[in-house]
Amino acid sequence: MIRCRQRRADTVIVLDFETTGLSPDHGDRAIEIGAVRIENGRITDRFQRLMNPGRGISAFIERYTGISNAMLRVAPACHDVMADFSEFIEDFDIVAHNASFDRRFLEAELERIRRRFTGEIACSMLVSRRVYPDAPSHKLGTLVEYKSLPSDGTFHRALADAEMTAHLWLRMLDDIADRHCLAGIPFSLMQELSRVSKASVAAFLQRAGEKVTERVKS
Repeated sequence: MIRCRQRRADTVIVLDFETTGLSPDHGDRAIEIGAVRIENGRITDRFQRLMNPGRGISAFIERYTGISNAMLRVAPACHDVMADFSEFIEDFDIVAHNASFDRRFLEAELERIRRRFTGEIACSMLVSRRVYPDAPSHKLGTLVEYKSLPSDGTFHRALADAEMTAHLWLRMLDDIADRHCLAGIPFSLMQELSRVSKASVAAFLQRAGEKVTERVKS
């Protein structure tokens, strides 16, 4: 059942793709998709599928992801998986770590089945640079260790990366709420936060907190 879009930052789909290469513009395809649904700050569902791109993958991609050509030969075709995933997304907004990468593949694979994503996308990596400027780096694995987030030690598999990104996203929301007295953070604020300069983060969040206080008083 399709519901009205929730524009809260704690109600999103967290997405990760594994792919044959870096860009669908160069003919690369998705080979695995993993996603976590978060509703009102709680993980409520998951989606994970391997997907057969119709051709073999390189030895580098096999080593990097642990996904083999043998695994992909028996996987469902990309168009079947993406049709199911389109239903899973519904009209949720999406979060991804390095979102520009995942967005390109999401849009390219949906276009192949004549479907379209109509929500908004936010990048957890860009947001993390504003929220955790002192982290050693803003790679997903580093942030998981830096914030002691749940992890089973698996990286570069789509669902595992989506799970870690989901925990990172929720931790960032909690830390922003605690530091700046912000409750019910809107998705649009997280998008804006990812674009403000690092020097402007404190002032930006202070103004956002003041607006919330004003709304409560009125």
